[in-house]
Amino acid sequence: MAQAVMKKQRGQSSAMGHYVAERLAIAVVTLFLILFILFMLLSLMPGSPFNNEEKLSPDQIAALRAHYGLDKPVLERFFLYVWNMLHGDFGVSYNIQTNMPIARMVGPRIVTTLGIGFAAGVVGAIAGFLLGVLAALKQRSGWDTAATIIAVLGVSLPSFVFALGLSYFVGFKLGWFPILFSASDPIRSAVLPVIALSMFPLASVERYTRSEIVSILDSDFMLLAKSKGLPGGLLITHHVIRNTLISVLTVFVPMLVSLMSGSLVMEKLFSIPGLGSLYITAIQSNDYNVVLAISFIYSVIFILSMLLVDILYVVVDPRIRIAGGSD
Repeated sequence: MAQAVMKKQRGQSSAMGHYVAERLAIAVVTLFLILFILFMLLSLMPGSPFNNEEKLSPDQIAALRAHYGLDKPVLERFFLYVWNMLHGDFGVSYNIQTNMPIARMVGPRIVTTLGIGFAAGVVGAIAGFLLGVLAALKQRSGWDTAATIIAVLGVSLPSFVFALGLSYFVGFKLGWFPILFSASDPIRSAVLPVIALSMFPLASVERYTRSEIVSILDSDFMLLAKSKGLPGGLLITHHVIRNTLISVLTVFVPMLVSLMSGSLVMEKLFSIPGLGSLYITAIQSNDYNVVLAISFIYSVIFILSMLLVDILYVVVDPRIRIAGGSD
C-alpha cells in the first residue's frame, strides 16, 4: 500500500515537472514571437531617432544610422539584438539620454513601477476577497450593501479620481503622507498611489468573489455536503473558498499585470519616476531601443504571470488534472 502511494506521488511529481517544462517552452516561443513582431513594427515606423535633431545634415544622420547599425538589413539587426539581449545588452538610448545603456535607464524605474503595481494589486485583492466573502455569507445585510456600494464606486470611478481625493484630503489637509513621490522616502510616498490604484482590483475581486460564492452556496454539491453533516467551517474553507480562489485567480492576474505595467496618469499625478512616463517619452522621440525594451518587459511580465496562474491552479486545487498525470 505504502509503495503504491509513493509510486503515485512520484508519478504526480513527474507529471508536474513535465507540465511546467511544457509551459515554459511555450512561454519562451511566445516571447520570441512577440519580440520579433515588436521589432518589425518599430522598424516600419516612419522617421528615425535622429529626425528631431534639426541641426544635423542628411550626411550626419546617415553616419549616425551607420554608427548604431540602423543601416543594416532588418533581419540581421533583429538576430543581433536577440544575441545581445541574451547577454544582458538591450542597447543604448539614441536621444533621451544619448548612449546610456537601457538597463541603467530602466532598472530603477522598473523597481518603482512593479513595486507600486504589485502592492496595489495585493492590497486590492485581499481587501476585495474578504469583502466578497463577507457580503456573500451575509446576503441582504448591511455588510452586503456596504460592500456593493464600495464595488460600484471602485468600478465606476477612474483611479485618478481617488488619487485626487486622497491627495487633497489625506496628503494636503491631514498631511499624513507625501503628495509627490520622493526617492528618499519611497515607502510613505507610495501609500497614496497604492491605495488609489487598488480600488479597481478591490471592486472587481469583491464583485466576482461574491457572485462565485453565492453560486457555490446554491449548488447541488453544497447541498449534498450539508446533508452529510459536514461542519459549516469545513464547508466554507474546503469547498467554497477553494473553488472561489480558482475563479478569482483567472481575473486577478491580468489585472495585476496591468497594474504592474504602470499607470501613466498615476505616475504623472504623484510624480512617480516609473516605466510609464519613460515609455511615452521614448515613443514620442522614436527612441526604438527604449520602446522595444519596455514593451518586451511588459510582455515578459504578462507571460510569466499567466504561467504562474496555470501552476497555481494545481496548487490551489490538486483535483485539477495535469496532462500526463495519473488519476
